[in-house]
Formats: sequence, structure tokens, C-alpha cells
Amino acid sequence: MEVIKLIKTEKEYEAALEEVERLIDIDPKLGTNNYDKLELLSHLISEYENEHYPIDLPDPIEAIKFRMDQQNLTQKDLIPYIGSASKVSELLNKKRPLSLNMIRALHKGLGIPAEVLLQEKDEELLKNPNDINYDKFPVKEIYKRGWLYNYNGTLTEAKQNPEEVLRKYFIKETAYNYSFNRKNSRLKDSDDKYAMIAWINAVINEAAKLKLPVTFKQSKITKEFLIDVVKLSYLDNGPELAGEYLVKNGIHFVILPHLPKTHLDGAVMPLDDGMPVIALTLRYDRLDYFWFTLAHELAHLYLHYNNKNEFFFVDDLEINENLERVEKEADKLAEEILIPNSQWEKIIKNEIPSKEMILEFADKLRISPAIIAGRIRKYKNNYRLYSSLIGQGEVRKLFE
Repeated sequence: MEVIKLIKTEKEYEAALEEVERLIDIDPKLGTNNYDKLELLSHLISEYENEHYPIDLPDPIEAIKFRMDQQNLTQKDLIPYIGSASKVSELLNKKRPLSLNMIRALHKGLGIPAEVLLQEKDEELLKNPNDINYDKFPVKEIYKRGWLYNYNGTLTEAKQNPEEVLRKYFIKETAYNYSFNRKNSRLKDSDDKYAMIAWINAVINEAAKLKLPVTFKQSKITKEFLIDVVKLSYLDNGPELAGEYLVKNGIHFVILPHLPKTHLDGAVMPLDDGMPVIALTLRYDRLDYFWFTLAHELAHLYLHYNNKNEFFFVDDLEINENLERVEKEADKLAEEILIPNSQWEKIIKNEIPSKEMILEFADKLRISPAIIAGRIRKYKNNYRLYSSLIGQGEVRKLFE
């Protein structure tokens, strides 16, 4: 039997077409050599044509207009799928790109093939298992802060197609479950969850850029370790030194301002490799608040770290009511490592300790006087006390 080879050149393609035409004229019967030859050549020709003469997909906007004609739809009928009358007009005039949300809605609602709407894009993009509304993310703020690493497009393009841009350049799977399962959080119900998850992702991305010098070992996180960190508060650049100390012990340390509509102070969370991240927002630029926030997140790391992706603790430390057990535990340990209970009892024996007494206690404990002053202010619920001791304006400048 004649050996038939793959078609690799245009000359071989033309010859195969001629042979197929000849065989068709013969009209060979099923089971004969000529029939098998016709079938094999037809397959090889089809493979060659698919590779060298691919049929272009229809233009997605023309496909939408075609479906509108088929179903007698007006531009107004497209609003549920596109979002607004102005967006429909811009889309049909090719002044606005199709977003993944639009593609998903048009495919489901009007039955337009996904491959036509997606063109060359991966159909996996249509999957949105957590049903996240990417239009609600603060895209402008994310873009302005430079959190879209390696993204070279414009802000307008990002705002027009937030899902594709955020999923490609920003959102990490690690934070998906946390974003819509707010256990292990100490936040106001009014906090914008999309702004919150944006901040969490920015923290993860920032931490992932730095390779730590050592691997984190939970066994090294003892109370003595936590106290060693707090002792750095005695030095003028203590916050900076604390960050360096954490990094040298396999703990990522990130300073990242909170986003509008959130009240975040700090968080502790894992990267995909299990390495922990402690992040602070410096929402209040005061030494007393810095050290308590850091101590609180370290307490979580000491008490609750489990080396799993669900280990997320995100805190607004102004919330004091209806706290979960883990938050109460972290608060209690933070207070203890900042000021030992035995020493705290001595301090509060005085109705309102003088500035000199606070400085004396701080020197004795080898900690910042801001820590003592801040705790007394909270204990007395009088935030007019010791304004000169709390280190107002002394933190952010260390991390600029």
C-alpha cells in the first residue's frame, strides 16, 4: 500500500487536493484502499488548513449586534449585561473594551459563544468561583499606590476591565477565602471588604518580593523573643530595629498604609510558603500605638500560628467589645510583654503618675516611656494625658 506522509509544504498540499478530487470522482467503496486513502488525505488536509489557514473568530462587537438583530433587542435591553446606557453606547461604538463581567453576562444571557467574546483569551478567565465583584475594588487607589506590579497599562484601562487586570497583576489566591470569610478579624462592620482584601493582597505582594535570610521556625517564637523585640523600644530608632530583627528571624515585616473606608491597624498572615508576615498601617503615627499593635500581632504569632493559609488576623485595635477569644488572648499577652503585670500594679498605685515617674519606670524596665504613657491613657480613658510622652509623629518618618 502507498505510504502517505504528513503534509508539510504548499506543494504537497496542492498535490493532496488534486488526489482527493480524483478519488472523489472515483467514488470508492467503504473498505477499499482508495476509500481509506481518501479518508486519510482529507484528515491531513484539514490538519494543514487548521494550522496554515485558521478561520478568524467573528468580531465580538459585531457578534453582539448580530444577536441584537436576531432577537430585536435595543441598546436599552443590553443594560442588564453591560451596566449602564453610556457603557452600552461606548461598547457598541468600540470605545470601551469588553470586561470579563460583561462577557460572562452576555454569554449566559444572550447565548453568544464565549470564544467569540473572549477572542484569544483563556476561557478559564470566565470562572469566578468566589463570585467576586471586581468592579467594587478601589482600582484607582490601587493603581495610584503602585500596587499593580508589572502592569504597564493606563488607569483608564484598569478601571474599564478591573477583573482581568486585578486577577493578572494583583489578586492572589491566598487571600480569596479570607476576603469573604471574615473570621479571625477584628474590624468594624462598616469596613469596605473590597478595600480590606486589596490591602491584604498588597501586603502579600510586597512581602513576597523579599527573600528572607532564614527560614521561619515557630519554636523560636517564645515569650522571651517577644520581650526582646519590645526592649528595642528603648532606642530612638526602635521601630526600625524591630522590623530588622523580625526579618532576621524569618518573619516578613511590612509597613503599608490602610485604604480609605477601612480602619486597619495591623495584621499577621502567611505567604503561600507558610512564612509569616506582620504588617502595620501606622494609622496613628505614635510610638505607643506602634508598640502595642506590633506586640498584639506578635502575640497572635506566638499563640495562634498554624502554618496554614487560613491563619489570618486583621485588626482594628480600637474595637474593645464583643471580641473573640483569640483577640482577648492576644490583647492580654501584648499587655504583659510590654509591661509585666507586677510592674503595672506598681505604676497604677499612683492615681495619675507624674511625667518624671513614668520616665523613671521606663528607664527601669528599659522600654519606651510611650508604652507606659499610652497604657495609662487607655486605662484612665483620658487621652489628654501625657501628650508629650506618646511619641506623636515619631514613627512614620523612620520608614519613609
